[in-house]
Amino acid sequence: MPRIDITFILLSVLCLTTGLVLGMNMGAAHDFQLAPVHAHLNLLGWTSLALFGLIYRSYPALQASWLAKAHLVLSGVSAFGFPAGIYLSIVHERPGLAVGMAFVALAGVLTFFANLVRVFFFSAQSAPSTAGTPA
Repeated sequence: MPRIDITFILLSVLCLTTGLVLGMNMGAAHDFQLAPVHAHLNLLGWTSLALFGLIYRSYPALQASWLAKAHLVLSGVSAFGFPAGIYLSIVHERPGLAVGMAFVALAGVLTFFANLVRVFFFSAQSAPSTAGTPA
């Protein structure tokens, strides 16, 4: 499996691409019923996952725990599952997946928070990476 930071960034670009294509289709059809799906793909997917990836890149010690892998799974699944649930809620009036994925997204954020606390308060490796910066 690739590094956590790179995986988060790759998933974020996949969300951005999906959200962009959805937005283009909505614009071409002049039907914006699925705008919340588009918005959540871009915000929960592109923005959040990219920020997570950049933070993991800046603080490599965060990647050294099972919490990072759990965070990746929870946030990666919810970044796609939550917008899919919103789609089902809007089009088919079945909100169950959206509700469930909201809790998965929350679990991902809480896992990330626990990992941050672990590294920043209970680890000697809390300094940001200086890789790639001139001496």
